[in-house]
Amino acid sequence: MSRDGFYGPVADPVWQAASQIQLLICDVDGVFSDGRIYLGNHGEELKAFHTRDGYGIKALLSANIQVAVITGRKSQIVETRMTALGIPHIFQGIDNKLAPFEWLLQHYQLQPRQVAYIGDDMVDLPVMQRVGLSVCVADGHPRVRQLAHLVTYLGGGHGALRELADLLLLSQDKIDSAHGMSI
Repeated sequence: MSRDGFYGPVADPVWQAASQIQLLICDVDGVFSDGRIYLGNHGEELKAFHTRDGYGIKALLSANIQVAVITGRKSQIVETRMTALGIPHIFQGIDNKLAPFEWLLQHYQLQPRQVAYIGDDMVDLPVMQRVGLSVCVADGHPRVRQLAHLVTYLGGGHGALRELADLLLLSQDKIDSAHGMSI
């Protein structure tokens, strides 16, 4: 069986897992963005972020679903964007994503089954294999899509995070009470 998740059908086991999530951990490049990095002549780095994803993150936080970021790259752009969204825990320049994952579990006093992780590439798999709901964006690496509990209908940087946020809110019956903001 499956349920309607706005963007397409969601299998019952995925819906059930989503209903238990209290913390969403996100990769950045390829999830919040489309994975491309623009470099200017003077070394400046640019990324594009979707306002719908921003709305989804704000809605999750308003519904008392925590959000954290763990990313391999380090940039001021990420710090600025995530801080503007109100994300309290931003781990950048991380090679081993399991260490901050374990810290987050302890900090929020959660079990792995209460955590969702969304990623797009092989570096994300160690955490994805530990959480209650592992999600890969539609345009993620084929192996990651194969091993994820859920593959989004939308691609990274094109609303995949909003899609996941909506699923979490729907499955927890919080969709009408959550308040986002397109930033």
